[in-house]
Formats: sequence, C-alpha cells, structure tokens
Amino acid sequence: MERVEYHLVHRYVGRWGSPGWWRPVAGLLTGALLMVVAQFVLLLGFVLTFLAIGTDHLRDRVDRLSDTSHVTPSLLANLNLSLAAAIPVALLLTWVFHRLRPGWVCSVAGRLRWRWLALTFVLAFIALLATVVVGSFVPAAGDPADSSGGLNHWTDTTRDFVIVIVLLTPLQAAGEEFAFRGYLTQAFGGLFAPLGPRAARVAAVLFPALLFALAHGAQDAPVFVDRFAFGVVSGILVIATGGLEAGIAMHVLNNFLAYGFALAFSDMTSALNPTGGSWWTLPTTLTQSLVYLALAIWAARRTGLARTAEARPAPNVLEGSEPRV
Repeated sequence: MERVEYHLVHRYVGRWGSPGWWRPVAGLLTGALLMVVAQFVLLLGFVLTFLAIGTDHLRDRVDRLSDTSHVTPSLLANLNLSLAAAIPVALLLTWVFHRLRPGWVCSVAGRLRWRWLALTFVLAFIALLATVVVGSFVPAAGDPADSSGGLNHWTDTTRDFVIVIVLLTPLQAAGEEFAFRGYLTQAFGGLFAPLGPRAARVAAVLFPALLFALAHGAQDAPVFVDRFAFGVVSGILVIATGGLEAGIAMHVLNNFLAYGFALAFSDMTSALNPTGGSWWTLPTTLTQSLVYLALAIWAARRTGLARTAEARPAPNVLEGSEPRV
C-alpha cells in the first residue's frame, strides 16, 4: 500500500473525488467566513461578561478590545481566543469537505501525538537557550526583547497579562498552527499534487508561510522576513515530522519568550506592533528555528516517529492517473 506525506493527506487519504479541486477552495473560503463569525461571537461574549460584572463605560471597554495602539489584558485575551478559534474551524473543515476524521489535521496518525508533543517542548526549550546565547552577542536596539532599559515594575496589569499569557497563549499558538501549517498546508499540497511531489512540497510550505506573514498586517521588512522564515521552518517541520506537534511547541515557547521579555523590559503594545525592525533580529530567530529544526528531525528519526500515512485505495492513486509520491 502506498504511503503519503502529511501535506497530501487531503488528496490521498481523504475522499477527494473526481472534481475534488473544489474541496480545498471551498474549505478556505468557508474557513475565512467562520473565523469572521467567531470574532462576532467572541465580541458578544465579552459584552455579556462586561455587563455581568457591572463595568462602567461599556462602549469604551468594547472599543479597547480592538485598539492595538494600547494593548490591554482584555485585548490580548480577545486576540488569543480569536486565533484559537482556528482549531475547531480546521477540524470542522477537515471533516466536512474532505470526509476525514478531524484528527487527520493533527498528524499522519490521525490524532495528536501527545508523547511526541511533550518531547518537542523539551527540544524547543533547548533551541530557545541557543537563541538567548546568540542574542546576547548582537545589537538589540528596536527589539521588544531589549533589556537595556531595566526591569519593569510589577503591577496588577502585569499580573493580568501573565494570567492571559499562561492560559490562552498556548491556544493562540496552536490555533495558528492548525490554520497555517495544518489545513492550509494540506490544502495547498493537495491542489499542487498533480504537478509532482516537489511542486506539492514547495507549495505546501511557501504559500502558508507567505499567508502567515501577511496575516500579521502592516510590518517592516525585517519583521516580515522574520515571520516568513518562521513559517517556512514550521512548514518544513510539519512535513518532516508528519504532524503539527513540533510547530506548536516552537510557536508556544517562542510567544512565551517574546511576551515575557515584553512584560519584563518593554510593553505589550510594542510586542504586538513591532516597528523599526532591525535585521539584527534575524540571526537570533534563525538560530532558534534552525537549531530546533535539526533537533526535531534528529529526534523524529531516533524515535522512529511515523511521518507518512497509508493512502486510501482510490482509483486516482492506484491507476496512476496522478504522480506517485
């Protein structure tokens, strides 16, 4: 039986069907619509919460939920939950449009591999240590992680930010991975599969990485390149390890580090709206990404981690009407 990599799960494991090209296209459009709906549902939830606690100036509190020029704990919570909504959306799209159990968006095992996820957090922590070491030798001007200004004071607002970050940032990071390295990777991989294995891999990595960087809005060139590079490495990881676990671990710890430095030495507004980005930030972030990439691939091979799935015995695979993988 033929086996296929993660980015080809939609086409060769799911029930693609003869006119199957429409499935990822419809899935992408539906997913975008569902994410918009999720924002309204969350907004309603915050309004009801504010009313329940009897807060004053309700309209001002609601307006601040989207005012990224002055980031508050409520805004960060709203942002994290908005992005976390991509998890159920990706699972739903996988089930509805590709006739697959939702777990297939997690990995080639059809589920989230918890032991592997735990190990990748250890590997991601080692990569973060390498990042901190390299970062100590390069200029930090303009970097939200710049500690030259001294340690910030602990306040009630700091406490609220810590609670939001600890509880919701893992969901936010996982949501982005489910969307960009999960559903989008499999969607683009399936769409470009007829052009050959190499084209499918390149499209499955580059297009989600580009959309990931663009989704962060207006940004300076160094910041954009940094996010695009992060997306490329994460895309390679998901194919090389056969699932989202490695990308989730790196994303979660990366955000913990960024938010932690912002709370300790800068502010959350600067962390969420980086301006005046410096090309000097690239050596540190690339160190993290590349060290982690090497560690994750090495560990996957050492542990015998499955990185392919068994293809469904469909005519478009067995009759050779499309390129073999």
